[in-house]
Amino acid sequence: MSGRTRVYLVDDHAMVRAGVRAELGDHVEVVGEAADTDAAVAGIRASAPDVVLLDVHLPGGGGRVVLETVRAELPDTRWLALSVSDAAEDVIAVIRAGARGYVTKSISGPELLDAVRRVADGDAVFSPRLAGFVLDAFSAAAAPAPPVPADPETDPGLDLLSAREREVMQLLARGYTYREIGQRLFISIKTVESHASNVLRKLQLSNRNELTRWAATNRLL
Repeated sequence: MSGRTRVYLVDDHAMVRAGVRAELGDHVEVVGEAADTDAAVAGIRASAPDVVLLDVHLPGGGGRVVLETVRAELPDTRWLALSVSDAAEDVIAVIRAGARGYVTKSISGPELLDAVRRVADGDAVFSPRLAGFVLDAFSAAAAPAPPVPADPETDPGLDLLSAREREVMQLLARGYTYREIGQRLFISIKTVESHASNVLRKLQLSNRNELTRWAATNRLL
């Protein structure tokens, strides 16, 4: 990419934005900044930057909302998450939404500048330990679900479940919460709820207690 990279800053802390500006210096052109999702969406649409430096946790719904709202309108804009959080669920959520990278705020100024330039050029950039989260998540998503052993005594209702519904069913039967299941399978809580509803409906069960008994009877725990 020729010329200075045009960067838009999104972070709800003014001191963080000022610090990022100082670290990036004159090596990039900061074309705007915002502290919440609504302002970010409007500002990014107006400026069409090369790179958006995006905090994950923001007032108004978070960085993922900004990304999902604007990304399709600006296909040439790249997104780099810059967050204090190194939680796997935050990393996976923003990458699934379309970010090209994720770095933590412990990054040095020269490293951040390098990350911005690399993302602008189309590379994917991650802080070292975060790359493992992404690889694990997408490897798990691509891997086929482990087969359920054939058993003549197994309830035939099991055949009605998709591979993902079987995963959700087993975790539900083992007592995991919807949030914990979502984190383990890298899906949203709403998606877990939808799968759980489908599982109960297909197996003709009324609640989780019945599901646990059913799973135990069919030796699926």
